[in-house]
Amino acid sequence: MSSRAFKPVFARKIMAVAGLLLVALLAACSTPSHQVLRFGLASAPVSLDPRFATDAASERINRLLYRQLVDFDAAFHPVPALASWQQLAPDHYRFILGQTGRRFHDGSRLTADDVKATYDFILDPDHASPHRATLDMVRDIRAVDADTVDFYLNRADPLFPGRLVIGILPAAQIAAGRAFNNHPLGSGPFEMVAWPSPGQLQLRRIKDGQLFEFLVVRDPTVRILKLQRGELDMVQNDLPPELIRYAAARPDLKMVKGKGSNFTYLGFNMQDPVVGRLAVRQAIAYALDRDAIIRYVLGGAARPASALLPPDHWAGDPGLAQYPYDPVHARALLEAAGFAKGELSIVYKTSNDPFRIRLATIIQQQLDAVGINVDLRSYDWGTFYGDIKAGRFQMYSLSWVGIKMPDIFHYAFYSTAVPPRGANRGHFASPVADRLIDAAQATADPAQEADYYRQLQNYLWQQLPYVPLWYEDNIVIERRAVEGYTLARDGNYDGLENVTLKAF
Repeated sequence: MSSRAFKPVFARKIMAVAGLLLVALLAACSTPSHQVLRFGLASAPVSLDPRFATDAASERINRLLYRQLVDFDAAFHPVPALASWQQLAPDHYRFILGQTGRRFHDGSRLTADDVKATYDFILDPDHASPHRATLDMVRDIRAVDADTVDFYLNRADPLFPGRLVIGILPAAQIAAGRAFNNHPLGSGPFEMVAWPSPGQLQLRRIKDGQLFEFLVVRDPTVRILKLQRGELDMVQNDLPPELIRYAAARPDLKMVKGKGSNFTYLGFNMQDPVVGRLAVRQAIAYALDRDAIIRYVLGGAARPASALLPPDHWAGDPGLAQYPYDPVHARALLEAAGFAKGELSIVYKTSNDPFRIRLATIIQQQLDAVGINVDLRSYDWGTFYGDIKAGRFQMYSLSWVGIKMPDIFHYAFYSTAVPPRGANRGHFASPVADRLIDAAQATADPAQEADYYRQLQNYLWQQLPYVPLWYEDNIVIERRAVEGYTLARDGNYDGLENVTLKAF
């Protein structure tokens, strides 16, 4: 057979095979490849008991399993969830349960007794709930009737409704000693099906029976590859920019990005003889080129930060300036403080997440450029976080996730809020900060309260117990078959209530 004859015959065979493959592909795509929507996680939830959960993964999953009395609007004002409320006196709040979300997954009805039992458990010091410290103003809780519960306080607290964000558990199961941490029972839009391993959690959406599987895939590259292969349907956050750009360019994937409120910062041990000096912290603030990091390393998916609260928070300060990138001024500050080039050394701790190490390495390079030698040390998350909580650090980088209440300032900066009484891990002690926090917590005037917090943020900006870095955006990468997911400012997974997995 001549080559001329061979080419048409070969071409016809190829077209025939391609046609068969196309038919098979279309047939396969006429229905979803599986009925379970698979969500990729960077880390596993630690506990599905909202009385004890503090990590971000646990809290986001728990919002799906349990309902809480109060939630927050876009400006972080508290709004009714399970209950509306009335302030009957400065130290007396009444909460009235509505009709939505009043059925536990075992069929029993959620009542005021369940609310009381949940919060009584948290307030009992024998149970060592990590949330007890934020509720230490509660003096007594009384169930008035099935739909009404009263909270009596030992001091006035205008922020009190916003503190009641713990998922409500059934009183009978609390009394029976149920292990909610791995056998959750709430009244949320999802119920647990199985948790066969720490890295595999299966939930069912109540309204339509749609199954969800949360799978831990720690390596971000592997998460994206599994997304491409259809082994995952969605991943959210914890992705380096190059993978985001790669995934966004894929025709079989799509990206959704939204403004976030999670705050990333550098923290310091204020008792350390080096970083405890204001001039050193100021030099660090001026030495960092945040805009370049956000543009080239974070892929533009962040906003520079000046304070812990974002500027559009009701107690935020949109007029607060940012430390400009000024390495000349940074070197001048160090020289005036008595540090010649190369004489200043700092140990910088971070987690061993590859992307966090990359960010820390860039910060190390920028500080080196102004004469600060940085000894960068990375650890697994448990060791790293344990060191931070124990105060074993000079400098570290970390993020506050899902902050909504301005009482975070008392928790993180009040002089007496050192661990285990709070999260003032750097031992920042300032009568000025304490006075502003006390004044903000004492006033009943919302406008005056916001003004005190803005004064406080301006003072912290000057004193730099934290060097603010940025607020990271929330990013979800999903298969084209996924529709209807909406991103929340704090990165929660509430959008799964309405997401669908369509045929294509």
